[in-house]
Amino acid sequence: METTEPLPGEGLARISSQLLKRLEAVLGWLCAALLAILLAVVLATVVLRYVFSAGFMGSEDLSVWLHVALIAFGAPLSLNSALAMRLDVFANLLPPSGRIVANAIADIFTVLTGLILSFGGSEIMTMLGGVSPTLGLPEWIRFGFLGAGGSLLLAAVLLQRLADGKAVQIVTAGMIGAALYFAVPHLDLGFNWPPSIVLGLIAAIGLVVAAPLPHAFLAAAYVVIAFGSTLPEPAVVASTVTGMSKFLLLAIPFFLLAGGLLTASGVANQLVRFASALVGHRRAGLAQTTLLTSVLFSGASGSSVANAAFGASTFQPELVKRGYPPAQAAAIIASTSVLDNIIPPSVAFLILAAATNLSVGSLLVGGFFAGGVMAVCLAVAIHLTVREQQPQPRAGRAERWNAAIGAIPAFGLGIIVVVGIRMGVVTTTEAAALAAIYTLLLGIGARLRFGSLFSAFRQAATEASAIGLLIGTAGPFAFLLAVDDVSGLISNLTSALGGSAIAVLLLSNLILLVVGLVLDIGAAILLFGPILLPAAVAAGIDPVHFGVIIVVNLMIHGLTPPLGMLIFVVSGVTRLPASALFRAVVPYLFALLVALAIICAWAIIF
Repeated sequence: METTEPLPGEGLARISSQLLKRLEAVLGWLCAALLAILLAVVLATVVLRYVFSAGFMGSEDLSVWLHVALIAFGAPLSLNSALAMRLDVFANLLPPSGRIVANAIADIFTVLTGLILSFGGSEIMTMLGGVSPTLGLPEWIRFGFLGAGGSLLLAAVLLQRLADGKAVQIVTAGMIGAALYFAVPHLDLGFNWPPSIVLGLIAAIGLVVAAPLPHAFLAAAYVVIAFGSTLPEPAVVASTVTGMSKFLLLAIPFFLLAGGLLTASGVANQLVRFASALVGHRRAGLAQTTLLTSVLFSGASGSSVANAAFGASTFQPELVKRGYPPAQAAAIIASTSVLDNIIPPSVAFLILAAATNLSVGSLLVGGFFAGGVMAVCLAVAIHLTVREQQPQPRAGRAERWNAAIGAIPAFGLGIIVVVGIRMGVVTTTEAAALAAIYTLLLGIGARLRFGSLFSAFRQAATEASAIGLLIGTAGPFAFLLAVDDVSGLISNLTSALGGSAIAVLLLSNLILLVVGLVLDIGAAILLFGPILLPAAVAAGIDPVHFGVIIVVNLMIHGLTPPLGMLIFVVSGVTRLPASALFRAVVPYLFALLVALAIICAWAIIF
């Protein structure tokens, strides 16, 4: 019997696929281990301070260095996931031939990013001298992590495209990307436009062709050197590392880990039971249960994406079974998930605090108020738009009491975070670490297997790496916006409109509503938070309240096309077309805009 020999291309694809899986497995273990070590270092600092009245010399610097390493080695893991933050709406509208070209251009952005991190990091390593005074280690090591991450990113994209049978695409992108990389420092195109505007246009091209958002930012920051940018390649990389080297940002992986462990341990299901006991018997009871669960879960996960995925898998089948149209059920889940980045703890508020130096504790308190207003508006919208066919029976007093007792472990998490920060007992990062170890103990108590614990650590590390890379790569863009005095232009514009609080709020919300259509919330906060805040303060608006308005405005865009991250997450879990969800979510989107108007009016009145 004759056997068919595999074609050379098929053999290469199979080998590349195997190598890619091994690379991702190694990086997954490495990132999970780095997150575990990072958690241990921060917790050791807390224990030494309160138990032994001692300190851990260099703990903060060590934590920051480990976080940079986590971001660098985790970057290849999110290359082709939703965490890559690709805006693929426009590319999907193209014919097959146009899509191939768009994919190749997107790969050019990724290749450029890998080369910038690799060679730029190496250049800084050779230039930088000195030793960390607290760690006793050479300062170049921190930049070496990013250089290694860039090389791994190049290896990952090469293996991925070869595994997909796209050898011609990646070879072409590699050649063009390398040619651009080596040519840019020698070009002087003499463009008269401000470099930040040119950078924005180049990054926009990356977005349109579905390049990962961090790659679009970093590649654009490098290419704009040829258009008169004052940031050479080493400064671009240094600005990126500086942007992600903030102790406050360590709270992000810890909060993500806490949310993942909360779901894996089954404690999140106790929140569902408690919410159902409170409101399940009312009109649209199951939908109201979904909303209340989001409110309660918000105080635990701090991630709207996590809440959307949890709600889609938990509530969608039951809602449809109760007679809800599938698209409406999914739209309710997506809209209620918006609350997760508003009600503390909130990753979005952490990013805003890092970008603007606003008080994290004050922002969290403002988040409670804003989240309450949004929840009430959504409850009204659900009541008016839903008529459930099979209402749930009213829960008795004993059932409510038992449900409340079962939910106590989840409530304990919120108390640790909010009370600890507001009372000044621990820093935000330390509170997040305590939340993570608390949920880890809950998971161990629930007898989670090692595989489940490892998956939670790996997922949290990967998500934190994607967010951290975005924060870092937005640094050069934010620097050029400051150099070009974009905030001054906005201040002049608000002055021309009268300079009143109403004028500032109208202009700011208009800008954010437009920006949020095409930018991830993290990127929009990092770029426009520092620009809009001075104008608000000058108009007499409380900076913390204005910061809450920024986050609320941008979070609403989790439901709007073309980006609509929450819509796409729910669509992916439920297998429903995103277009149907965008139509079904309109009443709840309107309710959230009403909530935004109320929050803005409160800022003017008080």
